[in-house]
Order: sequence, then C-alpha cells, then structure tokens
Amino acid sequence: MSSTEIERHSYDVVVIGAGGSGLRAAIEARARGKKTAIISKSLFGKAHTVMAEGGAAAAMGNVNPNDNWQVHFRDTMRGGKFLNNPRMAELHAKEAPDRVWELEAWGALFDRTKDGKISQRNFGGHEYPRLAHVGDRTGLEMIRTLQQRVVALQQADSAELGDPEAMIRVFAETTITRLVKDGTGAPRIAGAFGYFRDTGRFVLFEAPTVVLATGGIGRTFKVTSNSWEYSGDGHALALLAGADLINMEFVQFHPTGMVWPPSVRGILVTESVRGDGGVLRNSEGNRFMFDYVPDVFRAQYAETEEEADRWYTDPDHNRRPPELLPRDEVARSINSEIKAGRGSPHGGVFLDIASRRPAEEILRRLPSMYHQFIELADVDITKQPMEIGPTCHYVMGGVEVDPDTAATDVPGLFAAGEVSGGMHGSNRLGGNSLSDLLVFGKRAGEGAAEYVDSLSGPRPAASAASVDAAVAEALAPLERAEGENPYTVHGELQQTMNDLVGLIRRETEVKQALTELEKFRERAARVSVPGGRAYNPGWHVALDLRNMLLVAECVAQAALERQESRGGHTREDYPAMSAEWRKVNLVCALTGDTVSLTRKPLPAMRLDLLALFETAELKKYMTEEELAGIAPPSAPSADAVSEEGH
Repeated sequence: MSSTEIERHSYDVVVIGAGGSGLRAAIEARARGKKTAIISKSLFGKAHTVMAEGGAAAAMGNVNPNDNWQVHFRDTMRGGKFLNNPRMAELHAKEAPDRVWELEAWGALFDRTKDGKISQRNFGGHEYPRLAHVGDRTGLEMIRTLQQRVVALQQADSAELGDPEAMIRVFAETTITRLVKDGTGAPRIAGAFGYFRDTGRFVLFEAPTVVLATGGIGRTFKVTSNSWEYSGDGHALALLAGADLINMEFVQFHPTGMVWPPSVRGILVTESVRGDGGVLRNSEGNRFMFDYVPDVFRAQYAETEEEADRWYTDPDHNRRPPELLPRDEVARSINSEIKAGRGSPHGGVFLDIASRRPAEEILRRLPSMYHQFIELADVDITKQPMEIGPTCHYVMGGVEVDPDTAATDVPGLFAAGEVSGGMHGSNRLGGNSLSDLLVFGKRAGEGAAEYVDSLSGPRPAASAASVDAAVAEALAPLERAEGENPYTVHGELQQTMNDLVGLIRRETEVKQALTELEKFRERAARVSVPGGRAYNPGWHVALDLRNMLLVAECVAQAALERQESRGGHTREDYPAMSAEWRKVNLVCALTGDTVSLTRKPLPAMRLDLLALFETAELKKYMTEEELAGIAPPSAPSADAVSEEGH
C-alpha cells in the first residue's frame, strides 16, 4: 500500500480514549496551549464512563464533616489490601474534591443536600458518605460536562482563530492499532496509527506525545459489565511500545451484575442499591453477608441486622452493614452461597431494596436501575428483589506510570484511568474510579504538555518501517483466503478466561489456561475475514484479538505467579494473604512476541502516611521486618481518627 493512501494529521498531544480520563487529559493539554487530538473508538459521548452510576468519591465532608483526605486515603489503602502505590492513593485523596468542584464549575448538576451542598452517598469500603452523585447516572453527567467543556474550548478557538478544531479535535469511531516510534536515536513516541471504523481508511497521527486513556479489559471475559470497546487496547499498545504492565492478576468481579435473562447477563447493578439500604439474601431468605466478614474488617462492620440497620441513621454510634464490605469480599461471599446451593433460581442471589425503602424514594434515588430492570428483566425493583451475581468489571492492574506525571518509561507515552496500574492496589473501592479519572487525567494532560515543552531539536518522526509494519498487520486478516472466524476464537477465549482465570483461581486451571492461550494465539494468527475494510465488524474483532490475547496472557501469568489471595485475586490453593507477597509488584513486559514476568518491590509508604494507621492494623498486612522500621505512632490526631468503633 502506498503511504499516500494514509491520511495524516499533526498534533502536539494525541489522547486515545474519550472517557473521563481522556477528556480531562485533553482539556488540560489544550489549556496549556497544546494542539490536541481526542481519539474515540465509539461515537463521541458513548464512552464506558457513562456506565459508572453511583458517584465520584471525594472527601468533601458535605454530609459528614469528619471526612477528610486522610480518611479517604486510609479507606483506599484498606480496600486495596495495602498493595496500592501510596503516592497515587495520596494524590487521589487530596485532589479529588478540587476535581469534583471543578466539574461543578463547568456545569455538572449534582444532587444537593438540604443546605445546598453537593450531596454525597455511602458506598462499600468508604467510612463516610463520600460519593458525589447525580441520581444513579453520575458517569453520564461527568461525560456530558467534560464534552461541553471541549465544545466551549472549540467555540473560543472559533472566535479567536476562525476554526473550532484549530487546537482540539475529536476523531470519533477511530481505532488505534499501533503506537509508532522515532526511527532515529532514542525510541521516543512519534505518533499513533489506526483506521476509521466506518470506511476502514488508515490514519497516522504524528505527535511527540500519546496519552493512553482506553479503559479496561472486560471483553476478555464472557460475563462482564464492560461495553464492547473494552478489549484491552491501551494495555496492549503500551506493551507493544515497550512499556510495562503491573499487577494484571487483580481483576475485580463486581458483586452485582444482572443474571437473567441470558441476554443481559453481566450488566452492572450499581453499588448505590446497597449504599442506599439494599441487602443481599440467599434462597432461604437469610442476610448471609454477616457470615463472611473477614477478621481484618471485623471491628468495622456490624454483627447483627439491628446494628447494621441503625447505621443508616446513626453512623457515629453503629458499625456499617456487611453488604458494604469492599467488592472483592462481597463477590466471593455471593460465589460461596451459590456454590453451597443457596442461590436464586437463575444462578445468582437476591438483592432486595423493595422491602427496605419506600417506592418513591427508590424511584428518586435509583431511576436508572428501576428502568433497567423493568425494561430488560420485567422486574419492578420497588416491589421485587433483583437477581444478581458477580460480573467482570474492572482491572486494577495496568500500565506502570509515575504517580505525579502519569508518564511511562517510554519517552512521550502517558497513561491515566483504568488503563494505568497502581492506584487501586489489589481491589478498587466503588466511586474511586470516577475521581481517579479526573485526578490522573488532569495530571496526564499536564505531564504530556510539559514533555512537549521539554523537547529540543527536531520532533520525533515515525519511521517508515514502523508505519509499513502497522499497515501489513492490519490488512493481514483480510488478505487470507482461508482461516477461522474471529468471532469463534473470541468467544472461546472469553469462555476459557471465565472458567479458568475467573473469580476463583487454582494452579492446575491457570496452567491449563496458559496452554489454551498458546493455541488461541496460533488460531488468531490465521483468522480470515471476508469483505473489505468498510463497515466490517469481523475485521474489527480480528484486530482486537491481538490485544485481548496479550492481556489474557498477562492476567494468567501473574495469577499463576502470585501464591496468595488478595483483593481481586483469589487462589483457592493459597487462600490466605501473605505479608511477603504484599511487598511485590508483578511486572509484565514484551520480549519479542513473548510476555515475560518479573518481580519488583512495591513502593514504600512514607512514615507520615503510615502514622495514619494503628500499628495493630498494619500487623495484619506487613512483615515483622517492615514493622520494625516504623516508629510506634503517637496518639492519632483528630484528622487521623481510626475507623475502629464506627
């Protein structure tokens, strides 16, 4: 193919992904004077961020004045079982309120408290009501607000420069298949190669910086809450460009996805249902979560239904309901009830808010959930319990980045949001994702702009060989006269990952998965797609297969290596948490075409942050050697009041 048949565009910053982190990064880069492109795999406004319903976690203290960034930091570390990058968790907790207030200044219409402040609701793992929300449609409001901010910038550019797309432009329904590098000197980022999904026409974005904001990996699994875009594109692009992925074994299975009818299996049921009083029951009518509170959380959670119910009106003198344990704990508990034969008729358990709240309150606080169940399952949640079960929801692992700048080890490459790793440790708390997008999206935009400013001499230029290779790779499935259908390979890959590397892992099964993945790679290399490049979804799936297979390999290798259970990684053959394993990040890199795995020490937590925890709690997670290096903390300050007793 002639290079003249490739459409070319030149930018300072290219942001791949038009969800919360991508839009926030692009807005920041444009605010710093950088010509910015936003690449959206789907239609603009359809990013998976709109599926985030419950709210954005930020310690604003609007509902409970005792909340502050230190408590939010503590909750985040506890939720992640102390495997989080502590600097990322610190920055997130400190900066989340400003990012939410900024959204409000840009026009976001949050629900309000009686005195007019942004309303905040309870969520699992958060000590205080902390989630700023818009009913149960918060992600949609975030995307609407950020999109409007982009439009406002374009309107300003139109007035000043005569062209609304002079400085920031959205390329919708565009897929990036390769990051391209400079052909001379250091291997710096020089742009991104891809195609327009409608016509199949190839496009090269020439730019010295790329921000990955592509979201997660859910399409690698059969039962998932994720939308079709989530095929691990950013994770794979980073690997192929020479960046590392960390801790890919930690995959969060949200405890509450729809289970019936089969056509909607996996669609998310927001944690807001439990935050607003919903309870989990088995087929015998029992609130079973009281039987599953782990020792590390026992002091913070109610032991009786009476105390749990009092907590909603008097949280200062009662402990929280066990339905609001972190997601990994709830998902495992539901799985245990189903395996014990106490599940619902369609293989889940019951989530009941109908008997707990008046119908008008349910309709006001959970309008999307009401419509979702009425339309998709013919269930009226104001009158009937919902059937729910675990669904692949979020990956805590991702591209290794510098916490402050969101930069990777590849010059010119940045990552933010779900595609990046470290912030959430082994398990993400609900609500931390939306504020994570804002905090680190902004920092990625800043980092990219500063990198552009630091460049001297000629800008990196994409080598002709790298562009030619990207073209050949993209065309290969169309040029094979015979081969397997990509949908068949994808469907079997999803089933294999669900069955063998899902919620509960075992050594023999993960090894079996790795053997199967080797066969899938060989099959994917031979898939054939009839037709041309225009309007050809089979071709899109064939190209996505490469990414999903790379991601699956990383998840499986890391799941086999980590011989403990922690957060989103449960090994039935190693059921306990290990203080030694807590100190280890597992790093995946690409050596040639092969995924390699190495160990790397977890970044240490500063002493002032460690002092926010009681030594007795740290003993549950840390080795004797680590504890010996920590001075005994003095009496906690008011800001650092312990969660014990609440």
